[in-house]
Amino acid sequence: MKSYSASNGYVYQYCFHEVNRITHEGGPAGEFIYAISADRRTTFPVRIVVVQRALQAWAQGNGRALSSSEEYAVAKMRLFQAFDEGEVPVTDPSAEHLRLLVDDSRLEDLLRMLNI
Repeated sequence: MKSYSASNGYVYQYCFHEVNRITHEGGPAGEFIYAISADRRTTFPVRIVVVQRALQAWAQGNGRALSSSEEYAVAKMRLFQAFDEGEVPVTDPSAEHLRLLVDDSRLEDLLRMLNI
């Protein structure tokens, strides 16, 4: 488990659990699943969905595809962004169904945070 001190004042514990290749809205995507805890008692999964269409558009514009490590880094930065913005509930059991999206509208900002 690792810790992240979010700008909203909470300290989250998180652990990467697994990655799956899925279909999202009719197209391929990567689903990165993290085990999250905000109270050190309950743990729940948070899913980050990285839309392949956004990765392909970036690759065409930049002359190369992102590596699998870079795709993982994008998903992790999206998780941190969600922590900071309070998108991840602290105690709400409905968080188990939370899916955070990385699409065309977010990819560039996340890559900028990573200096890519």
